[in-house]
Amino acid sequence: MVDLRVGAVVSAMVVVLGGGVSGVAGAAPGDGAEQLYVAPWGDDRWSGSFERPFATPARAQRAVRDRTGGMTSDVVVNLRGGTYRMSAPLRMSEAAGDSGRGGHQVVYQAYGQGTDRQEPVTLSGGRDIGGWRPDPVRRGVWRADVGGLETRQLYVGGKRAARAALGDGIPGKLKVTGTGLTTTSAVPRSWRAPRDMELRFRFDYLEGRCGIADITPGPGGGSTLTMDQPCWRMARDLYGAELLALPSDVENSPGFLDRRGSWYLDRSRPGHHELLYRPRAGEDMRRVKATAPVLQTLVGGTGVHDIAFKGLTFAHGGWTAPSGPGGFAAAWSMYLRPGKGDELKLLTVPGNVAFRSAERITFQGNRFVHLGAQGLVFSGDSSHNTVDGNVFTDVSDGGVSLGVLPPDTKGTSRGNRVSNNWIHRTGAEYSASSGIWDGGSRGTTIAHNQVDHVPYSGILSGPADDPGGLMSGNRITGNRVFATNRLLADGGGIYLRGEHGTSYADGAVVSGNAVSDSAYGIWNVGIYTDDSSRWITVRDNAVHDYRASIGGCSEDWGDRPVRDVRFHGNFWDDTVPDWLPRRDYPGGWPPAPDCGDPKNLEFKDNTLLRPADPAMDCAARVACAAIVDRAGPGESYRRGLGLK
Repeated sequence: MVDLRVGAVVSAMVVVLGGGVSGVAGAAPGDGAEQLYVAPWGDDRWSGSFERPFATPARAQRAVRDRTGGMTSDVVVNLRGGTYRMSAPLRMSEAAGDSGRGGHQVVYQAYGQGTDRQEPVTLSGGRDIGGWRPDPVRRGVWRADVGGLETRQLYVGGKRAARAALGDGIPGKLKVTGTGLTTTSAVPRSWRAPRDMELRFRFDYLEGRCGIADITPGPGGGSTLTMDQPCWRMARDLYGAELLALPSDVENSPGFLDRRGSWYLDRSRPGHHELLYRPRAGEDMRRVKATAPVLQTLVGGTGVHDIAFKGLTFAHGGWTAPSGPGGFAAAWSMYLRPGKGDELKLLTVPGNVAFRSAERITFQGNRFVHLGAQGLVFSGDSSHNTVDGNVFTDVSDGGVSLGVLPPDTKGTSRGNRVSNNWIHRTGAEYSASSGIWDGGSRGTTIAHNQVDHVPYSGILSGPADDPGGLMSGNRITGNRVFATNRLLADGGGIYLRGEHGTSYADGAVVSGNAVSDSAYGIWNVGIYTDDSSRWITVRDNAVHDYRASIGGCSEDWGDRPVRDVRFHGNFWDDTVPDWLPRRDYPGGWPPAPDCGDPKNLEFKDNTLLRPADPAMDCAARVACAAIVDRAGPGESYRRGLGLK
């Protein structure tokens, strides 16, 4: 139920309501490939041979560029085990010579990739934080000098630490003004370092943040919170004053460092920042490893093609834009920034690994972990790319995004494949994100992934706007999706919107998916065909234990109805929440005035699972059990992904 059309943003952007993975087929480069080597003990003045390896991926990249002009075989860069601290992003371009040529690939891979001897390799955009000492003022808190470091993430002992937070909203009775908030409580005036602090707003299906500019005495002995601009103006346009009167938390003050595992960045002296951290039980700050991201982009490219990344770990990429005066007025994986005049621009949270207008790029058997933006993004006219057998976890926003993504509103993205990945516990900082988001493409296959334990939707297919003509022939098949919507409502296991073709013949097919175990909040849908969904076939899926198994909001009032959707051969428990009247046909379809009647729905050969115990009923039915057994990553992938 989210309207993100750029032209409608000002009036209403929101409408109601270890190492690499082994055992992957095709991991080895072609016979006769030219081999280069990189090792932590190497030297960039050496030749890049096995005996005399380079020391950095950047040096190996220069050697690759010397070879791509006359390629007669694949060029393979083998990285020996260890962590490579990157001082700059590994940026790739067609003009610089980073692409494969003549039907050959450039491959960056962990040494021994695809074998039992594969070595763990990490490309890190972070820096280790040392020199910790007890804070002289706060008992149990430790402090470290970090120079001019700006960060929104800190990882201690290999785990994400939480920014210091109040753990609740602002006390007192609140009133929204054009410049911020007033409250009848005097407590906010006692909060230290207000300019470092943020308010977080979490609603049913949205989450945003705005910084505090100042806290001063307010009417009647209360407090006045002046908020950062332009964030506050954009947030009011997006959420409305009524919702802004309900902040869910206050973050990033030294006075909130009472919880173990929380941290705060003291920026009171420019260029001489200090990190404050309250250790978890058993952590010795003289010995434990602490890492903060420095780079935003780890690896990225524009216009490149025929490159593969195999068996690598991408870690410690950050993103600091929400800390600026624009904050994070956001929905899904998108946020607003000022445009010309009164216009607002809609942008996508960037990828820590990001490619634009790229073709035949392969990510196989990698790990994306400890990242501060999105994991992997393919934008622009990116086609025939493959994301296969990777793990995405502990990512601040979503796992994989591709297709026509804001600020783009048109383009052609064809033939991409996202398959056999395990995407879990993403959305660690920005909850209104999806494990996988296809923003509008043709011939895309999203198959046999496992998506679980995410705060909002598992798989999202559909553009920010409803322009039509962006999508056709897409397939969402054989995925195992569960434990979605753990924080935000009004999303689903598999969420679709927009026109997916011109007829059933070239429309989307959602088949063979097992979607379950997510009955959180007041409203979510297992397979959610929402506003303006059209030309979708939903067949042979097993769906249960959501607030509604199928359904959506047919927005007749906005001329964006759900229509031309057929449901054939599915197994579901056909749950509907208590507050929603049942229709004469299956599913949860909210009525007017918020929504309306879907049109041209077709139901055939669907099976109702016993609502009291749908999982057991499914297991007892051969066809339903087979759907569940076949869903998720293939058997040959599961061990390498950590699913066995």
